[in-house]
Amino acid sequence: MSAQGRTSQDATVYIGTKPVMTYVFEVIGQFSSGLTEVRIKARGNSIAHAVDVAEVARRHKIVEGKIQIKNVAIGTERLVNRAGKDTNVSTIEITLSRIGELGLDAAPKGPA
Repeated sequence: MSAQGRTSQDATVYIGTKPVMTYVFEVIGQFSSGLTEVRIKARGNSIAHAVDVAEVARRHKIVEGKIQIKNVAIGTERLVNRAGKDTNVSTIEITLSRIGELGLDAAPKGPA
């Protein structure tokens, strides 16, 4: 499917235990494919990781000043843990949006 045919639902990055930069490059890759919004979702202990990903992506030198935080939603999900008990797990969804052209397709400029 082409980038223009994608919906915002396709642009969700689920945060787990990989290094922050793995997710940052996934977010930047989503934007460079032509999407205007990317959602970052996490729950439980990965919430702090998700905040780090959003901030590093927003401030990354490739896209600095061209991505903004559009919305932050928090919530709680009820899950059954490994012991079989119901438990509440906190969730976060951070929506980033593009506010300008990324300029990733431009040829590098150097001495002539």
